[in-house]
Amino acid sequence: MKHITIKGATIPALGLGTFQLPDDTAREITAAALSAGYRHIDTAQIYQNESGVGTAIKNSGIARDQIFLTTKVFRESLYTKDFMPSVEESLRKLKTNYVDLLLIHWPNRNVPVAEYMDQLMEAQRKGYTKHIGVSNHPTALLDEVLATGADIITNQVEYHPLINQTKLYTYLREHGISLTAYSPIAQGQVLGNETLKGIAEKYGKNEVQVSLRWLIQQEGVMAIPRTSKAERLKDNLNIFDFELTAEEVAQIDQLKQQNKRVVNPPFAPDWDIV
Repeated sequence: MKHITIKGATIPALGLGTFQLPDDTAREITAAALSAGYRHIDTAQIYQNESGVGTAIKNSGIARDQIFLTTKVFRESLYTKDFMPSVEESLRKLKTNYVDLLLIHWPNRNVPVAEYMDQLMEAQRKGYTKHIGVSNHPTALLDEVLATGADIITNQVEYHPLINQTKLYTYLREHGISLTAYSPIAQGQVLGNETLKGIAEKYGKNEVQVSLRWLIQQEGVMAIPRTSKAERLKDNLNIFDFELTAEEVAQIDQLKQQNKRVVNPPFAPDWDIV
């Protein structure tokens, strides 16, 4: 397993995402993931599965400090009066007194960046989280985030071979911030892609594994593929026994010209234009 080391945090580059998993399923798949060797688990308030994730971690027999656990504050809880109570509720559901990483899940146009970042930094001061970061923040909002003095370690965004995130990725590298890739296989849309398929055949892999390998080979990038099927957990982990050549990376890089975004809710911010 490759690890990303940033600002005192050491994080497995490949984690388990739990988006859209019902609580019971999240409990089962988190337990299976931990058994398979995963040590990086990602959840969120709005997923409504923090309780299942927390139960799996507590029952795993693995020391809490051996698991990197992330949760996220949803946009409706970014107001000062709601923020800390929502984090305290997350910790209760997760059955832990801290998370390793607390993220702002989505920006909220009705809440100033300075207001929610102040609360995020306060949660860190209280010991509710070791590290802080954001999710779904384009570069214009990142400028506002960094202006608050917040020492964020990551921006969790949609990132896969079919989307162009060059501007955002470059910004993050320039500022020493990691990128955590959600929907790293474009919610299945990498399947059947001829470029990825051709490269995969060379290594005895599949399009998913090549996409994940492309991500984690990049400097400062982590990926959190979600699956509800235990048998796919090991497939996703099985990406550390081969390395893409510079030529193959360049071939995959060409796919970003499609600029296909699979997550774009009505409340999304103004994304970076590339």
